[in-house]
Amino acid sequence: MANDRDVATTSPEEMPASGVQPGGGFTRGSRLRGRQKRFDYLLARLSNEGAVNVMEIAKELQVSAASIRRDLGLLEGQRLLVRTHGGAVAQGVSYELPLRYRAGRHEQEKREIAAEAALRVPTQRATVGLTGGTTTTEVARCLLDHPELTVVTNALNIASELVVRPHIRLVVTGGVARSQSYELCGSIAEAALAGLNLDVAFIGVDGISARAGLTTHQEVEAHTNEVMLSRAQRVIVVADSTKLGQVAFARICGISDIDEVITDRDADPSEVAALEEAGVHVTVTERRD
Repeated sequence: MANDRDVATTSPEEMPASGVQPGGGFTRGSRLRGRQKRFDYLLARLSNEGAVNVMEIAKELQVSAASIRRDLGLLEGQRLLVRTHGGAVAQGVSYELPLRYRAGRHEQEKREIAAEAALRVPTQRATVGLTGGTTTTEVARCLLDHPELTVVTNALNIASELVVRPHIRLVVTGGVARSQSYELCGSIAEAALAGLNLDVAFIGVDGISARAGLTTHQEVEAHTNEVMLSRAQRVIVVADSTKLGQVAFARICGISDIDEVITDRDADPSEVAALEEAGVHVTVTERRD
């Protein structure tokens, strides 16, 4: 869950004309020259595989090895990876992509999850809690036309989108900002949440399993999210299928503390079954053409 340090800009002639897939990846053989797109691809590969090889990536993206080496150098300067002979490895053991680089991954699935989640919000007056994350951000966008909505969030990016909507009552918790996720965390955020009551809270996670419950990469973020969900009458986890069965560093809560999981059609049936056996209702979205 985003590092807001500047990266090199992409000139118009570098931008790719095609090749982007719905999940944020690229079709092999496409003429990919946009530096930002290459950054996204490199970091996604690092997140999934833990390492990248310069020659292999250069061949896949049809750019020079020198271009990939320069990209890796810039990303290393942001401490997003560690360069090795012939490539790079992920920075740290538990690798967390900054939000700005995760926004385009599984984009269609997240929109489908968000559309389904929005149906859980009462059509009359409602108070909704939103933690940070790419899927919860999509939930916020699906609620923009709600006629009588109060949103409580600790996510700066969500707040920035909602604050320009005068018909939405926006409550931002305060707290210490995390550059990776844009979330406000810690005792200030938790004190603000402690005095509020929510109809429903939508929680984003880095991992969810029947055994480990809800998990995320940072312990302070986990605790703040736990406080938010404790203030809600109904707790719904919005997580794309890649999060099911995963376990991150810090535990948010046990599986018995949530009411529903909304995920996409690619979810592992065994993971869905395990969650349902643990007493959680799981909704799997259908493809929207």
